[in-house]
Amino acid sequence: MSASWRAVRRRLMTPSHNETKLSTRGFHEKSPEARETLETVGATFLDGYAFAVEARNQDETHQRLEQVPVRFRGFAYEGAAMGLAMLDGLPVPGNGRVAAFLAGHGAAHRYMVHVGVGWAMARLPRFRWASIAPTDPLLRWLALDGYGFHQAYFRTQRYVREQYRDPSFRWPGDETRRYAGHAVDQGIGRALWFIGGTDPAVVSDLVDSFAADRRADLYSGVGLAACYAGGASEAELLYLLERAGHYRPQLAQGIAFASTTRVESGLLTPHTEMAARLLCGMTPQQATEVCSRARPDPVVDGRLTAYEVWRREIAERVSSDAPEARA
Repeated sequence: MSASWRAVRRRLMTPSHNETKLSTRGFHEKSPEARETLETVGATFLDGYAFAVEARNQDETHQRLEQVPVRFRGFAYEGAAMGLAMLDGLPVPGNGRVAAFLAGHGAAHRYMVHVGVGWAMARLPRFRWASIAPTDPLLRWLALDGYGFHQAYFRTQRYVREQYRDPSFRWPGDETRRYAGHAVDQGIGRALWFIGGTDPAVVSDLVDSFAADRRADLYSGVGLAACYAGGASEAELLYLLERAGHYRPQLAQGIAFASTTRVESGLLTPHTEMAARLLCGMTPQQATEVCSRARPDPVVDGRLTAYEVWRREIAERVSSDAPEARA
């Protein structure tokens, strides 16, 4: 494929950066600094998407992704995964890009890659999902986390204000699909951190507006975003811990996932270290070790999915060391 055609493909397939502006989305603006953080996250995601769509091969994609600053590089990998999944979802030969990425340059970013696939699922017709659906029996649920984030971010009125929940989600195509709504809610929770502009009071009010049986998953997503994307001060994180109340274990589980994602990819940041210390009472490396030790092997789904058993085990272990919230 020629360079000119790849450039055309990039222009045709890549959404506008304007779509990630807080003013465009109608999201809460806490401060100019918070706005800049969130808009940089969105722009970097789309840059990663464009890199993958335009590149000749994954080596070239990788070279460009590695030039992104550490704090935002994971979002570029997430965007690249969406781009590769969108290409895999096209009705043309040459699929397998995401699988090759996971086996190569994307391996250290496996959490973000799976989430990026979920963005593509939200954009592609469902009959094409089979061509991009993740095969990892445990991390596949992160794709629905990505799907939930996308829907809350771009369809905020329906998924957040009206709190829509698909009553018959058809993926995965087995009995475990009963868990799909929970994974989607975890992604909606992550999006609430963006919709609320990283303001823990606004974000917590949004979570509390949902039915009580959805809040555990939502707070898990909030914790992940607060730790991975950042944007909150120490005092704000302690306030978030207080507002989480008896959902603190789920908040801490999200922190542990975010810590693992950054540690495994070598993209650790000061705000991740602060969030892990304040909300889990441990370092990101220690939280990562908890996730690793709790990881089921083999992965066997029962009454609860293995993924949910894993998350609950992590929540129990990291929340036991978390400090009490302080006013």
